[in-house]
Amino acid sequence: MKATLKSRVIAESDDIIEVDGYLYFPRSAVRMDWLAKAEKTADDLECPHGVQFYDVVVDGERHERAAWSYEAPRASMARVAQRVGFWEDVEVA
Repeated sequence: MKATLKSRVIAESDDIIEVDGYLYFPRSAVRMDWLAKAEKTADDLECPHGVQFYDVVVDGERHERAAWSYEAPRASMARVAQRVGFWEDVEVA
């Protein structure tokens, strides 16, 4: 599977985990150099899994909060530790 934005591949892997309809890529398969940590909101701080959103920056254009990962996932989300999910402008197929 690939995660793309404006025809640019942000992540690519066959090792995908699906949880609640969201697809998570291994961090090693993600262009982390294209992700910039987003400032945490009050809702982010309340997340029991320690969510960190990222802006995806492609060709100088910033797509706010289009990726996320869990920094301290509890047991219910442990299988997506060290993985990144995408949404909004990012197409996963």
